[in-house]
Amino acid sequence: MTAQTETLVTRGTRVRVRRAGSGKPVLFLHGAGGWPAWLPFFERLSQRFALMVPEHPSFGASDDPHWLRDVADLAMYYLDLLDSAYSSPVHVIGHSLGGWTAAEAAIRNTRRIASLTLLAPTGIRVKGIPPGDNFIWSPEEAIRNRYYNQSFADALLQAPPPDEAQLDIDLQNRVAAVKFGWEPRWFNPALEKWLHRIAVPTHVVWGVQDKILPSAYAALWSERVAGAQISMVEACGHSPHIEQCDLVTEKVIALLDRA
Repeated sequence: MTAQTETLVTRGTRVRVRRAGSGKPVLFLHGAGGWPAWLPFFERLSQRFALMVPEHPSFGASDDPHWLRDVADLAMYYLDLLDSAYSSPVHVIGHSLGGWTAAEAAIRNTRRIASLTLLAPTGIRVKGIPPGDNFIWSPEEAIRNRYYNQSFADALLQAPPPDEAQLDIDLQNRVAAVKFGWEPRWFNPALEKWLHRIAVPTHVVWGVQDKILPSAYAALWSERVAGAQISMVEACGHSPHIEQCDLVTEKVIALLDRA
């Protein structure tokens, strides 16, 4: 199925989005690496659901509004988007930074959220278990540490060099990643104490070999979010929906069908 690329305007902020499919509405929030290509994971979801994948404001070619300072602001932006773009509750899937954003939105208001699927979300910290520091890794280290199966990293490292337009987008993505994740590193000290407010079906998916966010973090999400389902994925790093696409897609669809 071919995704349609559009511009979505929410309260004056323009972002790029890809849409495909029909049925229950699903919103995917991407990680700090930027707006992903149309992944096999998205293709599978769009065969069953109406999927929208926006590029966060401040990333890539989307607007970078002056009022957007942190993840809390980004979460409020998505609550506005849910109100303006949808007429019924939406199943929200978030990866890494996108998972953190989804959780920040959910502790504030779940009126428009039907369920949460959090793929290796940032946002909280387990004392004594620091995350990997992607800000100090070399570009190759950052790619290799994302995956357990190094064939995924090899494919990215062997890709043709980006053109000038893509280099500009990559630079904007790095600036946005610093804005949202630099200090403190990839978490909000206040988030954990409010996770009990998430009262929608929640599924946390984590790669056992994640080098960016240790898989031990999954247990804390389980403790703080009542009834949260935890799926630990073997032979998998920080992007379970990419590295173990078939397994993760089945687990995600199972929750969406139940919720």
